[in-house]
Amino acid sequence: MGLFDKMFGKGSETAQQQPKAEQRFNELKQKYQTVLTTADQQHIQFQNLHVQDDKLYIKATAPTDDAKNKFWDQIKLVSPTMDDITADIAVNQSMAQGAAVGGGAQAGETYTVKAGDTLSKVSKQFYGNANEYMRIFYANRDKLRDPDKIQVGQELTIPKD
Repeated sequence: MGLFDKMFGKGSETAQQQPKAEQRFNELKQKYQTVLTTADQQHIQFQNLHVQDDKLYIKATAPTDDAKNKFWDQIKLVSPTMDDITADIAVNQSMAQGAAVGGGAQAGETYTVKAGDTLSKVSKQFYGNANEYMRIFYANRDKLRDPDKIQVGQELTIPKD
C-alpha cells in the first residue's frame, strides 16, 4: 500500500459511504499527486485525507512556514482556482526542532510495538478508530516506510489530537 492509497482521518468513514467517493478520491489523488509528493518531501504530517463535498480534503501540519508555502505553491501550480481541493495546513515549529535533533515526530505518547500489532490496532487503542492509523504512520515517517510493515520492539510516537 502506498502512502496515499486510502482515505483516512476524521470524516473518511462518512466519505467512503458516499456513492462514487472512492472513484472521485482516485481521480483527485492522481491530479494532485505532485502535491502529495511535495508534502512527503517537506515532512508534512497528514491528519485527514479524503473526499468531502466532491473535493479533496487535506488537514495537515507542516514543520515550518517554508514547508507550508512550498505545499501551497504546488497546489496553485496544479489548480490555480483550487476549485476541487480544500486544505487546512497548520505549522508546528516543534516538528522542525524535533527533526533537527534527530527526532522528527511531533509531541505525543510513545508506544512500543508488540507481537500481533498493526497500525490499525494501535490506532483503535489510542483513538478509538482503526482508520486513524495513517496519523501514526505520518508521525513516524522517520522510522516507517510502509504503514503495513511495523516490527516488534519499534518505538512509535502516537500524536495527540
